[in-house]
Amino acid sequence: MFENVLVGVDGRSYGRDAIALAAQLTATDGRLTLAHVRAGELHPLHAVTPGLLQEEHDSSVQLLERERADMQVEAELASVVAASPGAGLHRQAEELGADLLVVGSCAHSAFGRVMLGDDTRAALNGAPCAVAVAARDYNAHPRPLARVGVAYNDSPESRRALAAAVEVAAPTRATVTALEVVSIPSYAYSGVVAPAMGDTIDAMLAEANKRVGQLPGVEGRAVYGLPGEELAAFGKDVDLLVVGSRGYGPVKRLVLGSTSDFLERHARCSLLVLPRAGAIARESQPERHAAIAAGSVASG
Repeated sequence: MFENVLVGVDGRSYGRDAIALAAQLTATDGRLTLAHVRAGELHPLHAVTPGLLQEEHDSSVQLLERERADMQVEAELASVVAASPGAGLHRQAEELGADLLVVGSCAHSAFGRVMLGDDTRAALNGAPCAVAVAARDYNAHPRPLARVGVAYNDSPESRRALAAAVEVAAPTRATVTALEVVSIPSYAYSGVVAPAMGDTIDAMLAEANKRVGQLPGVEGRAVYGLPGEELAAFGKDVDLLVVGSRGYGPVKRLVLGSTSDFLERHARCSLLVLPRAGAIARESQPERHAAIAAGSVASG
């Protein structure tokens, strides 16, 4: 589970979806912070409207207090000044040393889909920690996590994602299912003479099913198709989908690869994306994963 969790809220329903998901992912003794981003002195109106700055601050604090009370969570509050919500959440995550940033889906997305507005998407790329995106209306049907899915292909990123999935599933004894997606081999498009495609795919599927079938304590299966589309469909069967980002940005920064970028727009469940170097708070305790993966208002 995560020890230091930051949640972006703005008084709308998808902010409450994010709080509900964050409550599931925060360790019992963990720290939860609700953050509201406001324009503050960066807004040009403040230069010509006396008292507006204090009024905006007071309204922001009241919003945070109301969201905390309505959601019945123990949380610290942060009213943050920034040019955009994404920039503010990103900076606040850095200042707090958060290991997880949780945001909600855009209210205008298709029902049940994870779909972000431009401001919130900006908080993903380059984030200094893992990012979770709550599916739309998550708060309307709160329940303990029962099924956790993970994208797996035996890469370092997927092994870290599997370790995180196992840890997230542990408190509720949720089932963990690993899905490996087998794609058409690249040489199929290179003009090189290759075995019959059917034989190649069957062999790859057999190898992948053997690999995920050997993961201890985890249900595993392999399918053939496009990774983004197959994992998005897989989301219908789980409460949370965990993936590792393969975008090669700075170490310990979350930079979306093609699959995680696709899922960020099309997943059919809540999504947890880990940075390339991993970011869960207890990753430093390898013995916990060896079997799988070898309050106050801060105003700115």
